[in-house]
Amino acid sequence: MKGIVFTEFLDLVEDKFGLEMVDKIINESNLESEGIYTSVGTYKFSEMLQLLQHLSANTNITIDDLLLVYAEHFFNVLKDSYPGLLASYKDPIEMLASIENHIHVEVRKIYPDAELPTFEILEKEEHSLIMIYKSSRAMHHFGLGLMNKTFEHFNSTATIVIEKIKEDGTEVKFIINKN
Repeated sequence: MKGIVFTEFLDLVEDKFGLEMVDKIINESNLESEGIYTSVGTYKFSEMLQLLQHLSANTNITIDDLLLVYAEHFFNVLKDSYPGLLASYKDPIEMLASIENHIHVEVRKIYPDAELPTFEILEKEEHSLIMIYKSSRAMHHFGLGLMNKTFEHFNSTATIVIEKIKEDGTEVKFIINKN
């Protein structure tokens, strides 16, 4: 997992819960990196999972809810860092439908060894989209948060339903209906 995911997560934890919480979740975790991350480094997903688990335990916020909040933060980082990427779209459905063939291609240019989830488009209409998310990591709520922020960015709203295809959350169906 790319380091930017870790550095931004810890920035969010500091902003929302304070530097003491950052220190606490790092110390409670058994991290090969010892909690020292660079945005361009690559680290094990197990470290992110430990940080999320300890933050959840210390805040009584579910991991899924933490991933939603983190995705909103991360969307703003992407928006500020890569404004041209978002500017190339006029509609949230178009943008979400292009994750695999455009957005992930651009991400791989910056981070060639990034392990990204895949999104398979099953059905696309003007106001709806059905796609399958597949990842070795059950972070579909991170994807959901990014989708929510995508609609917000385009001054729009949507109803997004998640259907788990695999119980562990590594494969889910997103059913998106623009309001």
